[in-house]
Amino acid sequence: MPGKRPEPSFEFVQLLTSHQSRLYAYVMSLLGNRSQAEDVVQETNAVLWRKAHDFKPGTNFGAWMLKVAYFQVMAHRRRLTRDRLVFDDDLLQGIAEEAEQQCEWQGERQRRLGDCIEKLTQRYQELIRRRYTEGATLKSIAAQSGQSENSIKQALFRARAALIECVKGQRPEEAV
Repeated sequence: MPGKRPEPSFEFVQLLTSHQSRLYAYVMSLLGNRSQAEDVVQETNAVLWRKAHDFKPGTNFGAWMLKVAYFQVMAHRRRLTRDRLVFDDDLLQGIAEEAEQQCEWQGERQRRLGDCIEKLTQRYQELIRRRYTEGATLKSIAAQSGQSENSIKQALFRARAALIECVKGQRPEEAV
């Protein structure tokens, strides 16, 4: 009887969960169908979980995950060929390469934005968190803070402007 594999490490679980939006965006870009993308993301997560012990800490988790996802998309496509007209493999490979680059860029953009949010004042961080993470309305933020709605609106405008400048400042390709 084969031995039971130990559960994946906490670090692996963190990597897997933090890359879910990137995984979904990548698979969605290859399939263009939400339902199919969700199925393939689940299949990819199952494969990643089974292969957790193959992942070498310190290597590029995102690249490994996208490669596994690519093979899951290919397997999904083979199942679909029995029923439908699908893209040929060369076209899909080209789309996969472009989608992988887009996912890398998106991940970098999210990292930059996170760094810039941390540079904001506590007040602006709190406003951004309440408005965009919690989905609070300007009216509710104003009521809870004892400020006018217009004051909150202006503060959010300044916080967003600071974030835009910060993110642009981190992009060396735009520094001319």
